[in-house]
Amino acid sequence: MPSPFRPKSDRSDRPRQTSPRRADGTLHHRPGDIDEAVLYGVHPVIEALRNPKRRHRRLLATENALKRLQEEVGELPLQAELVRPSEIDRLLTPDSVHQGLYLVCDPLDSPDLDSLPDDAIVLALDQITDPHNVGAILRSAAAFAAAAVIVTIRHSPAATGVLAKSASGALEHVPLIAVRNLGDALDELGKRGFQRIGFDSDGEVAFDDVELKRPLVMVMGAEGKGLRQRTRELCDQVARLEVPGTITSLNVSNATAIALYAASRRR
Repeated sequence: MPSPFRPKSDRSDRPRQTSPRRADGTLHHRPGDIDEAVLYGVHPVIEALRNPKRRHRRLLATENALKRLQEEVGELPLQAELVRPSEIDRLLTPDSVHQGLYLVCDPLDSPDLDSLPDDAIVLALDQITDPHNVGAILRSAAAFAAAAVIVTIRHSPAATGVLAKSASGALEHVPLIAVRNLGDALDELGKRGFQRIGFDSDGEVAFDDVELKRPLVMVMGAEGKGLRQRTRELCDQVARLEVPGTITSLNVSNATAIALYAASRRR
């Protein structure tokens, strides 16, 4: 939802970025086009180790953290390297809360739009660049069983580090679909019968008054600039969340959680 504040993207702990390709030479469409994902913290690492779709490369753990891992996961899919907390500290920014766990693994592949089920609720993020916000949105998407979150390859944070920590394990449960052009993706979804609802604090209609149907894609704009013009034009309706207080513009991750809750209650 639009706000007078535009957050900065924290990219300080991203791994080196490349343009990874499959064996047949085609590009992997991944958010940020990273060639490895760095995950830290208890929940992101545990969920990644449980995910059979992850290919794990290296696991650093303190003695206490390793004991917790073994209690939660059981037999680990790779050998952990026992380290002191300070060794993980050196690999991350000073404000990173790693809880004694640091995992390097392959990124998850991005599925295609045509893989979405016909009764799906999907989120589409219009150039939301703050990894904390995208991570929180993924967490809400997992809580309300959203089928996927659509992001653009450019102008989106990489699915690693800060984003993964903010998602608290949700990255393993909600697919990120990375597209080159969000407008083209919304156009394609519209042709498939998706109802496209954009959100703006100055939306033309209250979300409560919108007659919802499945499949549904809810489109959230970046804080500060909101929905871009073409994105807005491709939405069937632009709705607002009715709030009783004096501040009507919400943080985009909070607005997304409310919208998902409201949509789930009207199934």
